[in-house]
Amino acid sequence: MTSSEDTALDATRLEKVRRRVGEHVEGTAQGRGVRVGIVCGRFNGAITLRLLAGTLDALEEAGVDRCDISISWVPGAFEIPLLALAYADGDRPYDAVIALGAVIRGDTSHYEIVSGECARGVQDVQLSTRVPVVFGVLTTNTVDQALERSLPDDTNKGREAALTALEMVSVLRQGSFAR
Repeated sequence: MTSSEDTALDATRLEKVRRRVGEHVEGTAQGRGVRVGIVCGRFNGAITLRLLAGTLDALEEAGVDRCDISISWVPGAFEIPLLALAYADGDRPYDAVIALGAVIRGDTSHYEIVSGECARGVQDVQLSTRVPVVFGVLTTNTVDQALERSLPDDTNKGREAALTALEMVSVLRQGSFAR
């Protein structure tokens, strides 16, 4: 994942770094045995469904058992953090939570409030629980931008969120900081 060729992580340089340290931890997107909770915002739900399709495709391809996936719907992006907390901090916490939705800029400041508070809430949940909560909520200026970011291909941001969630679980299970 990168925004351009100029910003991509160079594997040769990374290998040189790896040889200079005692511990080097990288995750993989392997899903066997990983429990994933998905929180979906209903507002702009057609976009959310497209993101969800990408998410489920990626989880399935990575080997996550369908019995280890739970999907819940909330009214909109503002409500996502509370349910993310329920997934991350329940009696049997999920290994990762994926937040999906779409906030599209309108004519008022409502966009900034909803998108900012959703992002802050998701970050608060993962920092307080140590469970990865991946922000797959689109924050776009136009519907066309949201449609472009939810295409049924490798650029789908829901797919990207799923792979990020699995990689974060893998990283957190390794190394000297693993529980």
